[in-house]
Amino acid sequence: MTSRRWVLGFILLVGVGILFWKGALIRHLLSRPRKREGPFTRPMPHSEKKSLVGVAGKGSVEEKIRSAVSLIGGFGPFGLKGKSVLLKANVVSYRPSPTTTSPEVVRAMTKILYEEGAKKVYVGDMSAALYLATLSNMRRTGIKEAAEAARAEVIGFEDHGWVEVDVSGTSLRKVIVTEWLFRVDLIVNLPVIKTHRSASYSICLKNFVGCTHIRQRPYLIDSSRWEELVAELNLAYRPHLNVVDGTISMVEGGPWQGAIQNTGLIIASEDRVAADVVGLGVIKTFGQWDRVTKKDVWDQRQIKRAIELGVGRGKGEVELLAAPGDRSFNELIRRVREETAL
Repeated sequence: MTSRRWVLGFILLVGVGILFWKGALIRHLLSRPRKREGPFTRPMPHSEKKSLVGVAGKGSVEEKIRSAVSLIGGFGPFGLKGKSVLLKANVVSYRPSPTTTSPEVVRAMTKILYEEGAKKVYVGDMSAALYLATLSNMRRTGIKEAAEAARAEVIGFEDHGWVEVDVSGTSLRKVIVTEWLFRVDLIVNLPVIKTHRSASYSICLKNFVGCTHIRQRPYLIDSSRWEELVAELNLAYRPHLNVVDGTISMVEGGPWQGAIQNTGLIIASEDRVAADVVGLGVIKTFGQWDRVTKKDVWDQRQIKRAIELGVGRGKGEVELLAAPGDRSFNELIRRVREETAL
């Protein structure tokens, strides 16, 4: 009898522990989104003819961000003064950069936004289901400390509400997204450059998956159409600015861990597709990931579907602008231009 009671007690204890550990996931699964009528729309980038992509690799992280953004027109057109801003970082797990966005990039980006007049900056994401809670991962990666040191507030999307948005995809007609997309004035997408075993790669387009409800993760809808589903999910929003953390890039494996290279750069663009194409060019120059190296960057399924949907501009409609850098940076940019035809 004593032995049986001990076993039952142990099972109960383990069950309570699991519920506590994954309480965020359970609460998230039970959440009910509110309806938002109509699609989420915003005009394409300011440039009428081409999408501009700025790349910088010289100076501090803060200097690289400012330099890359200046190449596409600077922060002025975004009208940051008095605005609230969401920085959508990549916090897929507790692993350090480049699995997740570099804390230094988060800190520098937050600091710049406040200097440009932002009223309030939030740093948010929702980690993968098996790695929740997001705030714990932010703490372990150093993102929480970096964000708060720069006066940002950190947000785990699973702890907040959800909104259902109509979209015009083939597989998706509705996308459930974090309410934080509608609680701020401006959205800055802050992904990393990395390869991905299911989606081939993860940069701007893939980073949006962290804004979507877990029941719409691609592997739960159709694992054979991962890339196309990533593109269709992006119909639910359009960030005002994409600043890509290429300080360290994952060029093989991923998304949890893989081979890395110290690429030392920052990419900036208003166009997610254009930024992804340049990031793909960076991955491709190292020749370590067949899913990228054996395919033209414009033939990547995420890219092709996103262009078909009007999420970003296509080949011949993108211009790459690079700031002066050292010999290794200039050589990397030369090779990226070759791989992307930019």
